Amino acid sequence: MTRKLVCLDVDGTIVDHDGHLHEPVREAVRAVAEAGHHVVIATGRSRGATLPVAKSLGIERGYMVCSNGGVTLRLDPALEEGYEVTDLRTFDPHSVLTQLRDRLPSAKYALELPDGSFRSTERFQDMSFGVAAEGVSFEELMSTTAVRLVVFSTDSSAEEFGRAVEGIGLSGVAYSVGWTAWLDIAAAGVTKASALEGLRTVLHVGPADTVAVGDGRNDVEMLRWAGRGVAMGQAVDEVKEAADEVTGGVDEHGLADVLNGLVD
Repeated sequence: MTRKLVCLDVDGTIVDHDGHLHEPVREAVRAVAEAGHHVVIATGRSRGATLPVAKSLGIERGYMVCSNGGVTLRLDPALEEGYEVTDLRTFDPHSVLTQLRDRLPSAKYALELPDGSFRSTERFQDMSFGVAAEGVSFEELMSTTAVRLVVFSTDSSAEEFGRAVEGIGLSGVAYSVGWTAWLDIAAAGVTKASALEGLRTVLHVGPADTVAVGDGRNDVEMLRWAGRGVAMGQAVDEVKEAADEVTGGVDEHGLADVLNGLVD
């Protein structure tokens, strides 16, 4: 059997948008892992919000890509915390924050720090952080080394937000706009795909033996990178166009269909 590298987004792929993990998906992930394939969670969530997903899936060993490629972890129950950071990509958010504040003055901002903690303005908190964010001033944010910058606007639609961000012409960083008016920013060149390519070489998996499943705009590079990129049924057209195929939606257990096919 040829071992495949199977890369899975979390929200909208492994779990539904209420955060619920359906049993057919859990069983399918377990079957693929037991068959000897490398199962790698690849998500925009921080490590603190991703580790519980791995635990609920029964994944104790292997790798995880968090923070849209900013952090790669190696899981091993023999380690003190059950994992170690094997790759970490940071950037200086000062110039980006300055540009964004001028264009999106009412937006909320949060920074993920290298140790996995968060700082934010206006008590901005989200389940993807995995920890409670420490409230700080905007000026303090600008002097903080970041793994990920999150921007959320309650005054815009995702499309309006996207146009505003494009109008800024962000340089020196990688970014993607989510389902809502939500922006994730990482260091230049850092995406889920860049981190997964690093893992692919470490694990000695051929490009054609990579499989990726996702549903968000932050999955576009990953789906294009994979030898077989699969978009979830509820994904927007931009994401579906980046994929080689489309499976059922998250409420239809579309991921399970893909994974069961790898075992069968």
